[in-house]
Amino acid sequence: MVLLEHPQLEILIDRIREVSGFDFSGYARPSLLRRAGRYLTNHKMTLDELLVHIGPGGSVVYDLIQELTVNYSEMFRDPDFFFRVRTEVFGYLESYPTLRFWVAGCASGEEAYSMAILLEEAGFLERSLIYATDLSNKVLTAAREGIFTLANARTFSENYMQAGGKRSLSDYYHVAYDQAAILPELRKNIVFSIHDLSGDGVFNEFQFISCRNVMIYFTLELRQKVFRLLYDSLSMLGFLCLGKRETLRYSGLEDHFKVIDSGLNIYQKIS
Repeated sequence: MVLLEHPQLEILIDRIREVSGFDFSGYARPSLLRRAGRYLTNHKMTLDELLVHIGPGGSVVYDLIQELTVNYSEMFRDPDFFFRVRTEVFGYLESYPTLRFWVAGCASGEEAYSMAILLEEAGFLERSLIYATDLSNKVLTAAREGIFTLANARTFSENYMQAGGKRSLSDYYHVAYDQAAILPELRKNIVFSIHDLSGDGVFNEFQFISCRNVMIYFTLELRQKVFRLLYDSLSMLGFLCLGKRETLRYSGLEDHFKVIDSGLNIYQKIS
């Protein structure tokens, strides 16, 4: 695999920002170095050749952006998190006439669909709207389709049952040609759209925000900026959920939240 040096990566980051407006300067360097090196290897290019091909209005820069962003996800990933949301958090939300959820960094949509199933089983889905956002248009296109392989369906079903599922996961999709497609009744309450956590601002007020396994790829400075965005996007007494390897520490906002579950990083905004 092509191995980039840190100065070369900084040149690439500057070029991407100049051409597209997407700013990777706040992303952790080890992950970017691996992904940029893999992109060059797969396309049999040197950095100089890539820089020549990156131009305003061209597709190369956006293909590269898709490669540099992190897109792994699965339905009911960390089942204990979804079980806790089901049994603890939803009780706080029961009295709201309408609910808005934001799944930030949604990748190919598995967490958004998992949340829709939880809401359906709690009787909340009809009065809820889930905004699922990501930097990558490529994965959002796949997310909107709501299609996954049957091999993945088995793993997803195990996660669902461990998360306290009340039915069978197969009740929420239909099968065709060795693929599983999420039912339209779940998809209709989800809005998939592009949003750049590092540069875009507040676009709505939410009762629940899930931004899990995203912050680990950011520098401390960018994490603090994104935490402020998430805080400003939460309604009072709204919930913020982070990944197991993430924390509110050093965000500067710790005193504005009550800890609901320290192990699963579920917080409630109190001021």
